[in-house]
Amino acid sequence: MAIAPANTELLELYEQMLLIRVFETEAERQYKAARIGGYCHLSSGQEATCVGVVHAMHEDDLLVTGYRSHGFALARGTSPEAVMAELFGKRDGCAHGRGGSMHLLDTERGYYGGWGIVGGQLPLATGLALALVRQGKRNAVVCELGDGAVNMGAWHESLNLAALWKLPVVFLVVNNKYGMGTAVDRASAEPDLYKRAGSYRMHGEAVDGDDLQAVIEASGRLLERAREERAPAVLEALTYRYRGHSVADAGLAYRTKEEIAQRQEKDPLLRVAGMLRDAGVSTDDLRAIDERVEQRVQECVEFSEKSPEPDVDALAWAMHAQGSDEQFARMRPGSAFGEVDLVFEGGLGK
Repeated sequence: MAIAPANTELLELYEQMLLIRVFETEAERQYKAARIGGYCHLSSGQEATCVGVVHAMHEDDLLVTGYRSHGFALARGTSPEAVMAELFGKRDGCAHGRGGSMHLLDTERGYYGGWGIVGGQLPLATGLALALVRQGKRNAVVCELGDGAVNMGAWHESLNLAALWKLPVVFLVVNNKYGMGTAVDRASAEPDLYKRAGSYRMHGEAVDGDDLQAVIEASGRLLERAREERAPAVLEALTYRYRGHSVADAGLAYRTKEEIAQRQEKDPLLRVAGMLRDAGVSTDDLRAIDERVEQRVQECVEFSEKSPEPDVDALAWAMHAQGSDEQFARMRPGSAFGEVDLVFEGGLGK
């Protein structure tokens, strides 16, 4: 059947959410097959938050996230091929295979990276907001962080400066109930995390992070306020992660299967699919999206397998600022002791 124009946007958002879910499932599979190294943190269950917030952003707004970043990169428009290739550590990855899962990057789309140090992205996002102000730009910054990061010193320092200098930044706290394996109410004396904004005379509010439309409304309103009034804010998105903290965590030592199943009854994908059916979208239309997304993700894996490995000689590429070549010449590509070539045991390359 023909799809009404009013439902076209919701269908596109549903497809983005589904892409994130299927991508994350495949990423876990590839990690367990030893094709992905390092750490790998999945956002399965948090799709409405990822897609809703990014949908509310303007094209020239900036995004900085923590290390659970796959969903945000995909929602921002980074191709799934580039994200998967980055997880594989390949040259065609969005960070040229240099960052991996926790350090995705796509500056062409205003995405200034996933950051592996808990809370490490907060001062950077605050600095980006200050730069926008000094450049006279009317853009905003979204700084995503997990519930565990609100107890870091960088949280307090960044919110204090953002409020003091009136910086256009929205601090998005993705509260998925657990910081690693510790429940929020066991780690935070004030478990309603948005209320902490009041310590800095900053606006704060919570939103159902599994309600796509509510997330779009709340984040859109706070971003517009940041752009127009240079008013920072804290938005706490209440959601849930279905998988463990990382792929190495089964996620069952600190919560029960019954708890997970209960949360899955309010799955954000099922909620949006229900809205689409209520609007007259057929099961066949939704099935076609499922098949298209599954095919796309499989193509991502094939693309990543064929992508070349990064050049070892480029190991120190972009590590230092432009103009500092002479100062750091002795450190490229080997070390500070004058080596010209990188030599690996077994003759793996230079």
